[in-house]
Amino acid sequence: MRFSELLCQLSEVTDASPRHLAEDPELNGAAALDQAQADQLTFLEPGNALAAALAGSSAGAILLPARGDEAAALQQLALERGLAWIALADPRLAFAEALAALHPRRQPAAGIHPSAVVDPSAVVGMGSHLGPLVVIGANVQIGASCVLHPQVVLYEDVQIGDDCELHAGAVLHPGSRLGRGCVVHSNAVVGSEGFGFVPTANGWRKMPQTGQVVLEEGVEVGCGSTIDRPSVGETRIGAGTKIDNLVHIGHGVSTGKGCALAAQVGIAGGARLGNGVILAGQVGLANKAVMGDRAIASSKSGVHGEVAAGEVVSGYPAISNRLWLRSSAVFNKLPELVKALRQLEKQAKP
Repeated sequence: MRFSELLCQLSEVTDASPRHLAEDPELNGAAALDQAQADQLTFLEPGNALAAALAGSSAGAILLPARGDEAAALQQLALERGLAWIALADPRLAFAEALAALHPRRQPAAGIHPSAVVDPSAVVGMGSHLGPLVVIGANVQIGASCVLHPQVVLYEDVQIGDDCELHAGAVLHPGSRLGRGCVVHSNAVVGSEGFGFVPTANGWRKMPQTGQVVLEEGVEVGCGSTIDRPSVGETRIGAGTKIDNLVHIGHGVSTGKGCALAAQVGIAGGARLGNGVILAGQVGLANKAVMGDRAIASSKSGVHGEVAAGEVVSGYPAISNRLWLRSSAVFNKLPELVKALRQLEKQAKP
């Protein structure tokens, strides 16, 4: 695909976007700035530490930032290097769109593989693909243009909307509901029984988990992640939320729209997340913890109470990120401080 043709598929490109087509290279793929070859596209964000690599880049074309103190200098350097380029407000977004254009998704042919087992009461929407060894339970409803890869299992009474994709080995337990355009990656489990037990004199009595899990439109669940159903009611994941690999979401949790949960996050039962919440890797939320809209917890934070909207927290137990940074700086000096304190105590003794 020619660079000029690719630009027509990028949402930010307008007639006013500064650009230089050079020889309008043919692009067959994309790569990082320091690895890209003459037939590949790359990009550079404002303030990126790789900016120095532009001087030696062999890329065929580059998406540059339109804003920032260095924008004009980067454009001039690209000109001197003979690279094709365009300056945009969000080069990363444009790069994502370019990747989709350069590597279009292959839609499997509609139909049901002979080895799939589909209950007679199930309904499969028009244009959907069911791969080898897929198992579909009773009263399941599958929307139009869905793709179920090999060995996907849908228990009874599962409903998935149009344009969903379930990768190999994904399992949806009874009562699970997926909105339009959801993606569940390999070996993820949606609707598994919540961890509910009642202590008795004779040991633990299992609490039946009769609720359901609801994934709203556009939710993506990473490989090996689990989302539990509650004893009653529902676990609900808000529209557009993105869940990384190996994340556990307990029974009765609710998230707002557009949240992002990084790998190995663990959320205990009944926790509530507002809209746009970000949980970095290995964050843990205690039972019934609350994160306000757009709140952020940095890696390995442990949240036990309530985090206000827009607040950034760190550490265990989680505190304000600014306070945590100051505390971390002091932590490394504790041995010296203790030594100094002991010397002062000796001096103070009569």
